[in-house]
Amino acid sequence: MTHLAKSNLFFKEEETEWDVVGEGVQRQIVGFDDRVMMVNVKFDKGAIGPLHNHHHTQVTHIAAGKFEVTIEDETRILKKGDSFYIPSDKIHGVVCLEEGMLIDVFSPIREDFMK
Repeated sequence: MTHLAKSNLFFKEEETEWDVVGEGVQRQIVGFDDRVMMVNVKFDKGAIGPLHNHHHTQVTHIAAGKFEVTIEDETRILKKGDSFYIPSDKIHGVVCLEEGMLIDVFSPIREDFMK
């Protein structure tokens, strides 16, 4: 499916609202077109990104904090500066161990994030 919509060319964090997407979890869409999407996700300490899967390929960079990251049957503790890759349809989730922020990149676009 092709979208005609695209994000603005420039993104300013302070000019973009955060959407509450779970207890202690907020999301901010940074940029997108029909092939790729970048999203900031803020987590309070103890907040959970529950185990789930989707057909999108995902690459995530840890911009701040420390997270317990599970992909399929493997769990690792990752911190600021680390990243992880999630192939399409793999079960994954996170637990925030220290308040932080993830930068998620999806391909194709997460249509379910577009309200």
